[in-house]
Amino acid sequence: MNPSKVAVIIPAAGSGSRMGLPSPKQFFELEGVPILIHTLQVFQQVESIGLIIVVVPCENCTWVEEQVQKYDLSKVFKVIAGGKHRQDSVLAGLEVLPLEIELVLVHDGVRPFVPVSVIENCLKEAEKNGAAMVAVPVKDTLKAVSRDNVIEQTIDRSGVWQAQTPQAAKVSLLKKAFADVIKHKDFIATDEAALLERVNIPVKVVEGSEKNIKITRPEDLILAKAILMESQGDINSMKGACQYSSGYGYDAHRLVEGRPLVLGGVTVPHEKGLLGHSDADVLTHALCDAMLGGAGAGDIGQHFPDTDEKFKGISSLRILESVSDLVAQKGYVLHNADITVVAQKPKLVEYFKAMQKNLAAACGVDPASINLKATTTEGLGFEGREEGMSAHAVVMLKRISQF
Repeated sequence: MNPSKVAVIIPAAGSGSRMGLPSPKQFFELEGVPILIHTLQVFQQVESIGLIIVVVPCENCTWVEEQVQKYDLSKVFKVIAGGKHRQDSVLAGLEVLPLEIELVLVHDGVRPFVPVSVIENCLKEAEKNGAAMVAVPVKDTLKAVSRDNVIEQTIDRSGVWQAQTPQAAKVSLLKKAFADVIKHKDFIATDEAALLERVNIPVKVVEGSEKNIKITRPEDLILAKAILMESQGDINSMKGACQYSSGYGYDAHRLVEGRPLVLGGVTVPHEKGLLGHSDADVLTHALCDAMLGGAGAGDIGQHFPDTDEKFKGISSLRILESVSDLVAQKGYVLHNADITVVAQKPKLVEYFKAMQKNLAAACGVDPASINLKATTTEGLGFEGREEGMSAHAVVMLKRISQF
């Protein structure tokens, strides 16, 4: 097909909250270049594509336009503002396509390693069959699991594929699929193939690549770094690319009547609670100090002083979220944490699972990365006399060099 009749829409308007970074993941730098720019550079070199439409958050449009100029991405036709959902952003891109465009691809802005050959194969199949998508066969054993995390059955993985992008379709077909979505506003699709399926348009599957990863979590950056190095023929420079830093945190608070006992964001039933300017969550405070220490970013008192009224009564989980952002600005993400609460009473084990989820969510990591323990002092010290509680935290932060 003539390149003047082919376009690609790059939806990159997400917030990237799972990454735990202070800015959307698509703008995070990989080897000094924003991830989104890496993606655009791939499509810039595909001869069969005539133009590119980039869809980003409204507040980032000007900055992206500047980056497009900086990296001489001449195929970028427009940079426009996206919507709340992926399908809103793709629809916004469709609406600004020139009339002469007959075939359109949609590709995630955070998949910067899609091979050109895969893009071309997807285009060929879409031109031939009307619509096509890139996917890879599922390799792992699949389990259907109940709401209470019990295996219900093993799923036959033969014929099961994991969707990737690009996904391509003739413009007329994709507009037909979107017309149905506009009519039935309650349907939210995770990709374009789902929209096409909904109106019974067949979608051909084209085998993709294991390197065509979607960068959504901190650990994906490690793999992304390795793929980029391999593509640059720089495997030797992988040595020392990943660095670790440890941190230790300690906190203690007095127990008093008339206060709730909050630990790890969970209100634990007890006749006394911890006294402090915030919610006095001693467990979370220890974790905050450990993370700040590991990143060389001071301590909790420096960033959240008890003399500042805006922190009065604040949930310590909100403080932990801010600490996680500060640590990310230093180029680190939490690898794992080991936290011990020292208290004579009450028993805390039954609340650990909920605490793990709270702490992990605030740090943008898997709950398995957070280990919690509790111990008594056999009646010794202020903890033993039930005058207060303390907590110790040790963390390991991981840093991706040159990020």
